Amino acid sequence: MRFVAALMAALVLLTGCTSSGSPGGGPTSGDLNDNSGGRYAGLGLDPAQPRPSFTLTDTAGKPFAFSSTSGRPTFLFFGYTNCPDVCPTTMIDIQHALQKQPVALQRKTLVVFVSTDVKNDTGPVIKRWLQNFSHGISAQLVGLRGTQAQVDAAQLAAHIAVAEDDGHTHSALAILYGTDDYARVEYPQSTNESGLMAHDLPLVA
Repeated sequence: MRFVAALMAALVLLTGCTSSGSPGGGPTSGDLNDNSGGRYAGLGLDPAQPRPSFTLTDTAGKPFAFSSTSGRPTFLFFGYTNCPDVCPTTMIDIQHALQKQPVALQRKTLVVFVSTDVKNDTGPVIKRWLQNFSHGISAQLVGLRGTQAQVDAAQLAAHIAVAEDDGHTHSALAILYGTDDYARVEYPQSTNESGLMAHDLPLVA
């Protein structure tokens, strides 16, 4: 079953953010779960992945250790602000999923966006971009950046493929970590993952 999960994840591992969209046909539902017994709506991870440890720079220019998110439900997504399709679609899905949750759960949840475009995504640029997805939610949105080596290391720590093409061809997966500091579910890019995320967030919290 682990091989099946790895194979399916590979189909949606990398996507090019272009105006023509990302490759279609990827898994988008709990039908692909292999370790949750149908519990989760997203793509089940087998084995579950521990919350990674890496330190990058936040939009205020201060060091941010991802380990500081321990014990809180956390979405982790790698992308870049000038992405025309995959990145804003994924962030909107997360925003809509959070809007469906009680305010108390929203306040416990973190959304961490890591830029793969180290040349162009400055702290202020990331901060302004994230504001587009903050309406109607009480979750904390964290934007991170770093050197090429730091961002590459963060992607490897999260067990996703390292972005290519100056960060514009990057993983299309949004990962959800639970309060136990493990990720048991992730979400490939699709037309709408918000319903799956909304279903799973209370479970991992």
